[in-house]
Amino acid sequence: MILRILLFLIVIAIAVGGGTASVWYVLRAQDGIGALTVGDWTAFPSIGTPAADPYARARIARDGILPLGRAEGLAFIAERDSAGNRLRRDCDYRVEGATPTARFWTLVAADPTLAALDHGGRPSAVQSRQILRKADNSFAIAVGPRPAPGNWIRIDGTGSLALVLTLYDTPVTGGAGLGEFELPQVLRTGCDA
Repeated sequence: MILRILLFLIVIAIAVGGGTASVWYVLRAQDGIGALTVGDWTAFPSIGTPAADPYARARIARDGILPLGRAEGLAFIAERDSAGNRLRRDCDYRVEGATPTARFWTLVAADPTLAALDHGGRPSAVQSRQILRKADNSFAIAVGPRPAPGNWIRIDGTGSLALVLTLYDTPVTGGAGLGEFELPQVLRTGCDA
């Protein structure tokens, strides 16, 4: 009798623990159900729509975010560089390339919870109307703790880093060309450790 009760408790513990762990993983992962991956970047196109899957709705509730509607724009998140390494605050990166057509876009350095980093009250971000561009309309943005010439996003501290590229009022969200465009590359240019 005691053996059966013990086995029952073990099964319940495995079921509850495994279920909790799998839900935590799915909600934390930036790839998976409903994800659109373009190069180093991942987005959830349906997150701000009535068609959002239950996991997207759970992400919204857990993080307390106000997602953009499909007609408003789309946010892409990069947690790894082009070589597949996790982004870290103590490293230097270069985000280079071009964005799809958009009325406006922002690039924000964020912590793993996607809260924007700041230093002295200034956000660690740039936007499309303030960057220097090359002759072909592409750009290069340095991201790191050390100053760099041209476009630069300052980050401080140690730990993980995420980059959030938000495209506002873009045809990308229309669905017809979803996945048929390129986003900038995230290249590691140096690291302290």
